[in-house]
Amino acid sequence: MGRVWDYLERRLRRGPVHFTLVDPDKSPGERAGDLARGAVELGSDAILLGGSTGISPEGMGAAARAVRSAVDVPTIIFPEGPTSLSPEADAVLFMSLLNSRNLDLVIRAHVRAAPAVRALGLEPIALGYIVVAPGMRVGEVGLVDAVPREDPALAMGYALAAEFLGMRLVYLEAGSGAPSPVPAPMVRTVRSALSVPLIVGGGIRTADDARTLLDAGAQILVTGTVTEEEGLGEGFRGILSEVTRRRGG
Repeated sequence: MGRVWDYLERRLRRGPVHFTLVDPDKSPGERAGDLARGAVELGSDAILLGGSTGISPEGMGAAARAVRSAVDVPTIIFPEGPTSLSPEADAVLFMSLLNSRNLDLVIRAHVRAAPAVRALGLEPIALGYIVVAPGMRVGEVGLVDAVPREDPALAMGYALAAEFLGMRLVYLEAGSGAPSPVPAPMVRTVRSALSVPLIVGGGIRTADDARTLLDAGAQILVTGTVTEEEGLGEGFRGILSEVTRRRGG
């Protein structure tokens, strides 16, 4: 096991975990570092770098350098493709978009990227990525057959398949900017079946959203749009307060 994965396991033993998603295109270079610093001061556990399509290695590298100099928590690439890799980060979510019709996003891009991940010294963390309706931009770009919000059994099937294939994490994604998060009954159903940690992201804007998802069993929450729209304001602070309260600080 790698250093970042060991860190995440330790954090998860304490309670729920929070990832702040920073887009290197929208918050380039030092702006990424400033955002990461503020998020970690409020209790975020790791910084994900990604979000836009077409992020260059240079842009990713500049953001990763700034974040790593600003905070002590892991800097993890949330990739949109092999071109967004950079040795300046600590790890990469080596994720398969399980409900995509595009085999490149299920496995073929991973075949091309794997040698680069090793050569760059990035720690790969295998993840099953499942897009739930509405899916937003990731659903469109990813040619996804989005899991209907009223079909938790289908989401559970995808999630269990990811676990049985040896993936360390499962991610239920409603899509960046989604009008509402993944439904709580779906989160509850998936969590009840899994032995690996469950990440939930997309549409989480308030403390109430976070509370509902954590009550349903989400173990890691990812927020990105709320910081892009409001900065480290009331919405973000409310989300972090729900996470930190449940782990005692």
